Amino acid sequence: MTSLVQIAGFGAIVLLGAMSPGPDFAVVVRRSAVSGRLHGMAAAAGIAVGVFVWVVAAATGIAALLALSAMAFTVVKVVGAAYLLYLGARALRSALRSGGGLKLDLPVPGRRSVWAAFAEGLFTNVLNPKAALFFVALVPQFTSTRATVGETLVLSVIALAGTVAWFLVVANVVGTLRKVFARPAVRRAVDGLTGAALIALGVKLAAATGP
Repeated sequence: MTSLVQIAGFGAIVLLGAMSPGPDFAVVVRRSAVSGRLHGMAAAAGIAVGVFVWVVAAATGIAALLALSAMAFTVVKVVGAAYLLYLGARALRSALRSGGGLKLDLPVPGRRSVWAAFAEGLFTNVLNPKAALFFVALVPQFTSTRATVGETLVLSVIALAGTVAWFLVVANVVGTLRKVFARPAVRRAVDGLTGAALIALGVKLAAATGP
């Protein structure tokens, strides 16, 4: 059975992983800056659900099969890279517009756009095969040889909570500065920088070697 010390250690490692710069961070920052705090929080929730899925997959062996299968890994890698390139290109297109923002993101925070932000966060995380490798290496260190349903659920909830806590902080900090980001020049800069970052991450993922 997973002890409290192991749970704390697992939570700390997952939190540090969430805090490292990457596609998840770029998506939350852009959503919060361009569309507001609510959209940033929705993207954060999507990312957290993605992490929950990867922990369950790692504990049940599904993620390990992905890591061991060159074909499956390549498929997820290509789809994930294409999605990041799409998000990056969309952000760069916004930066080149006079208003510096996508019509979809502005200005009414309706249900549809909030769910779009959630889906963006979810797909960004789930379509990242590096997340599979991370949790395949991490989860077995904190479970018994055959993880029980209880162990899997505990670790999954801890991972979800730690991830969503960090990205909610990011969304709220950036959202608080929305008036600054509302300036056309600043918004264009945010779109340009995050777009370039997402494209660079997509190219890096596409060029990554097999599992």
